[in-house]
Amino acid sequence: MNILNLITEIERVDPEVYDRLDQRRQMFRHFAGFGKKLAASAVPLAMGSMFQKAYGQSSGLSDQVKFVLNFALGLEYLEYYFYQTGLNSAGLLTGQARNSVTTIRDDERKHVDFLRSVLGSAAIADPGVGAFDFTGAKGGARPALFPTVFTNQGTFLAVAQALEDTGVRAYKGGAPLLISNNTVLEAALNIHSVEARHASHIRTIRRGGPQAVPGNLNAMPKSWISGNDNGGPAPAATAPVYGAGSPAADYPGEENTTQAGVNLASLPGVTMAEASEAFDEPLDPSTVLAIAGNFIK
Repeated sequence: MNILNLITEIERVDPEVYDRLDQRRQMFRHFAGFGKKLAASAVPLAMGSMFQKAYGQSSGLSDQVKFVLNFALGLEYLEYYFYQTGLNSAGLLTGQARNSVTTIRDDERKHVDFLRSVLGSAAIADPGVGAFDFTGAKGGARPALFPTVFTNQGTFLAVAQALEDTGVRAYKGGAPLLISNNTVLEAALNIHSVEARHASHIRTIRRGGPQAVPGNLNAMPKSWISGNDNGGPAPAATAPVYGAGSPAADYPGEENTTQAGVNLASLPGVTMAEASEAFDEPLDPSTVLAIAGNFIK
């Protein structure tokens, strides 16, 4: 584990981490010098102690907060291993697409490390890449949903979009359950914003770049979700990513145009598409798990 990189990433997703550490912030700001005085084996223990005090790690987290963070951690593992496998697949990703996916992979790994640092001993175990089948065949138990996911860049990016869009909705759905811990809530929402940028970037790559004009939303999407995105990149498999959760009244589909009781599409000059694009909709854990379950053996 690169401690300095981890600290940098934590500052990125939680800019106020130093302030949360109170008098320990000076230690963090000068961690390079501090770390040289510690034996390598002692560094993780020192880190754990600091995060316990900063985030109320393990015993300080409610069961509900632990559930939400572990749920998020499971999704981050899925995304990390997806991108790692793609990068390890010879000839799949080239040029700027490979550079972009490398950056996203690194972000997902840092999110894993961050969530584990907050959860401490309560964190779920790393499932390993072998727990997943990104073709959607569930280890051969059924026909593959995406048989060319690691041989065709277009298929790979289509699955990446569906995973990132799912992650954005999942974080938003979990946010209300973290209200009891403002520190963790703020950090989770910052990760949510990073996931949203991932989704936007993948969509832009699929469209052909920022100058390309959106067309058919399945193949030439906008850089953000519009309506229900016509079911996403592969509607037969990805429509649930953009549809309603359960219950639909609490977790409407992405085509929803009503916010706080106001139908935005009824406002002068606002189209249905614009009204739906203004907000991402949350998604409940059971629906998220059903979507992610397509890639779990």
